[in-house]
Amino acid sequence: MAITASMVKELREMTGAGMMDCKKALNETDGNMDEAVEYLRKNGQAKAEKKAGRIAAEGLVMAEVKDDKTAAIVEVNSETDFVAKNAEFQGFVKAVTEQAVGTDAADMDAFMAEAWKEDTSKTVKDALTEKISVIGENLNIRRFEKVVTDGCVVSYIHGGGRIGVLVEADTDVVNDDIRTCLKNVAMQVAAMSPKYTSREEVSQEYIDHEKEILLAQAKVENPDKPDNIIEKMIIGRLNKEMKEICLLDQVYVQDSDLTVAKYVEKVAKEAGANMSVKRFIRFETGEGLEKKNEDFAAEVAAQMGN
Repeated sequence: MAITASMVKELREMTGAGMMDCKKALNETDGNMDEAVEYLRKNGQAKAEKKAGRIAAEGLVMAEVKDDKTAAIVEVNSETDFVAKNAEFQGFVKAVTEQAVGTDAADMDAFMAEAWKEDTSKTVKDALTEKISVIGENLNIRRFEKVVTDGCVVSYIHGGGRIGVLVEADTDVVNDDIRTCLKNVAMQVAAMSPKYTSREEVSQEYIDHEKEILLAQAKVENPDKPDNIIEKMIIGRLNKEMKEICLLDQVYVQDSDLTVAKYVEKVAKEAGANMSVKRFIRFETGEGLEKKNEDFAAEVAAQMGN
């Protein structure tokens, strides 16, 4: 039976499932609408799509490193912290992380469309849909990053998966001292949340914008000071800001006599290595997402109709 656009539209309105899922269901059931609804329900799409509008802002960040050279970090969201601590959910996030380590995908669309490693008859999206159906909450594979290096990459996970960091370094020596150094740098990134690795990454546009703000602040605070004095004040304040937002310029939290750059230089010299921190990736669970503003007791009461 020929499947028409109006049939797909009707099934989509009945179930809330995606258009491609509806088309597949109709093809599988030879256009029988009732059977197509059952097909979607059995495969979890109808249930999953109905949950898709609910906010998933909790969850986990997880990372994996292979042979010091390849690493991936992922964020998978759930609606509640309760589910984030669930073994079923954590096992799924681990599988997603392993998928990311082996992926060639350049973006989320390609990642979601590729074959699921644990069952290649499914896509990553299919696996997510099934997990939504099993767990009963909206889940979202929000983002991933993969690093492949000739140097060394390390990971650090803080707070049971609340924050995750990868740090990549160019280095001609990889040993326990180098790994420990980079792990300490990753802990610094987790704690201090720098925006850039070094000043070289800061755009002139950002600097000009900050100067404009600092100039306005300085003139309000010091209306009687001449422009040349205010200019020096701005330079001083901008340098102070650079030391806060650039990782290598930050004061090293484990030894306040050193900057992060000086700490890395010290370890590299002791290890006989030519080493420089190339970049970092920092994921924090739910950052930038709206979170539900209701407590568990209120949610239970709402479900009970109180």
